[in-house]
Amino acid sequence: MKRETVRLTIGERIAWYRRRRGLSQRVLADLIGRTEDWLNKVENNRIQLDRLSVINVIAWELDVTLGDLLAEPSLVEWSPETPRKTVPALRDALLTYRQLIPGRSTDRELQTPDVLLSRVSAVWDAYQASRFGYMTASLSGLIEDLAYAVDQYEGQEKVRCQRLLALTYQASTAVLTKLSETDLACVAAQRGYDLAEQAEERVVLASLTRSVCHALLSTGRYSDAVGLISDAPRNLGGLTSDSSRAYVSVYGTMYLTGAMAAARADDRAVTREFLQQADTAAQRIGRDDNLMWTAFGPTNVAIHKVSTAMELGNIQQALDLGPRVDPTPLPTERQVRHHLEVARAHSAVSDRDAALGLILEAEQSAPEQVRHHSLSRDLVLTWMRRAKGALGDDLTGLASRLNVA
Repeated sequence: MKRETVRLTIGERIAWYRRRRGLSQRVLADLIGRTEDWLNKVENNRIQLDRLSVINVIAWELDVTLGDLLAEPSLVEWSPETPRKTVPALRDALLTYRQLIPGRSTDRELQTPDVLLSRVSAVWDAYQASRFGYMTASLSGLIEDLAYAVDQYEGQEKVRCQRLLALTYQASTAVLTKLSETDLACVAAQRGYDLAEQAEERVVLASLTRSVCHALLSTGRYSDAVGLISDAPRNLGGLTSDSSRAYVSVYGTMYLTGAMAAARADDRAVTREFLQQADTAAQRIGRDDNLMWTAFGPTNVAIHKVSTAMELGNIQQALDLGPRVDPTPLPTERQVRHHLEVARAHSAVSDRDAALGLILEAEQSAPEQVRHHSLSRDLVLTWMRRAKGALGDDLTGLASRLNVA
């Protein structure tokens, strides 16, 4: 089905699945609490539907996944960094029975924890540089080598490798979420969380809590994600005077993820509460930092204020806040995500030129991230449908590179 809908806008996909379910526009509109006229405009691209809370409700009533309406996942292109081993190899590493039982074969080279740490750092650095193909090609072997090391080592070396494997599962969750391989992301998140519990390391467990929240977000389980973050202080412990900077960073980032979940659940009060928790942590950090690959600090909080405003439908607030944020102190992945969010806000007020300019700028920094993000693809498809006359070279070229032409 995804092949048949990949070059449709979200509205057109809703119409496609609605017809497959044998529902009239009036029936579906009643089910989701909207008017038939509103649904007709959505399906015919006269209303830009980009609030995930609304899309998730429609997906529920159509009995499809959120990813079905977002036309995901997308193909990871081969490149010199991906020797024809991308998501399928990572899927095999995550789902193979060898990860589920002890006593794996001993024909692997046993690497030292320091060597394994350098490899884990490399995949996280690649994530923040939006090199998703490199990550998918690297993670499968890293997971297998770390799992073997956990089996072979004893004592503190074993615990250290457990922590590294948990962080590798978290990196897998992060990239699989970006690629919209949501089921695999959930598997990786759960594996990582279980290992973090075994390692009894609070910073790592907090980091994996954020990872589980991301996985829940990717499947549209927004209320569950809010509940997870609400329970976190009781399960992990809150901030204290002797909390390490790493824990403060992970703790604050965890609340940023929770704020996105609350916004997508359309809970304004909890969104404000979680943003305030994150802001308090950022003030304590005092500057933009990247401990535990969180990119956490005042700038990331500001970026999330723009993103949550858009999720809540506060377009003007996002347009007011967006240009004031300078994301350049943060890693590429964060900068590009902010550009896409502000582009969405400009498109919502029919400022296509500004929106297109931002996406083209983002593409220069992170072509993989732009290509794989449902937001950029849906914006381009919508502009193509609404265009009167020639599309222009910039839009035509972008559509071709996103494989939606």
